[in-house]
Amino acid sequence: MNILFLGDLVGKNSFYFLKKNLRNICTKYNINFVIANAENVAEGYGITPKISENLFKAGVNVISTGNHIWDKNEIIPYIAKNNNLLKPNNLTNQSVGQGFFLFETKKNKKILVINLLCNLFMRKSDNLFESIKNIMKNFKLKKNCDAIIIDIHGEAASEKQAFANYLDGKVTAIIGTHTHVPTSDLRILPNGTAYQTDAGMCGDYDSVIGGEKNEWIENFLKKPGYKKIKPACTNHTMCGVIIKVFEDTGLSSVAKQLILGDILENKIPNEKLFL
Repeated sequence: MNILFLGDLVGKNSFYFLKKNLRNICTKYNINFVIANAENVAEGYGITPKISENLFKAGVNVISTGNHIWDKNEIIPYIAKNNNLLKPNNLTNQSVGQGFFLFETKKNKKILVINLLCNLFMRKSDNLFESIKNIMKNFKLKKNCDAIIIDIHGEAASEKQAFANYLDGKVTAIIGTHTHVPTSDLRILPNGTAYQTDAGMCGDYDSVIGGEKNEWIENFLKKPGYKKIKPACTNHTMCGVIIKVFEDTGLSSVAKQLILGDILENKIPNEKLFL
């Protein structure tokens, strides 16, 4: 079983580039399941029901999110009815929507996808480590699920790395999102869990984390404060991870970085690894 995880989609152009390339990628790498973080797809802030539906039509199976999940009010009634759009499970005092869900593929494989928010330098959330304890009590690899994938959304590399080592051998993969910068530390940890501190974003890298760079510069030259910045939309790149799952253990046998598009050096895995 092969799973594709895509980092944060930023702006509507990221969706169009995904739509253009996703089917070919899934065919080339025999992808059985697609997860995409899309909390910045709606002009950089949040996601809407229409965009969610379009992502599912394009081939995404599950949408994960982060601290911008509630930026568009219209997403609240939608997420309450759609389990394939996740919110961070440990967001404080947010009862609407699911933070994890057990999905079934067309080939009857059960994949648990968990969405979590880090605590350091992020909006208020319940303790990351306590939150995952409560979930893992009910799910075990190869007992009631064939794979467990966690999107850990946060700023601090130390927190993400500690969390990954805490769960090494208990889940298939832990992939970081939020910083929009692809890290070079993708690896399989000693006990079989694939890990990357941040998958990077799907968006324009001639930017500042996906936003118009001149607006960001102006924001820092003046008194820094909260200001909505338009997504950059000239160039296009998809960043993500392809994971091959051991059938007998549910852990990772192969994990390779995928970077396709402009600006960044492309990383195109050998498809033979995913036969």
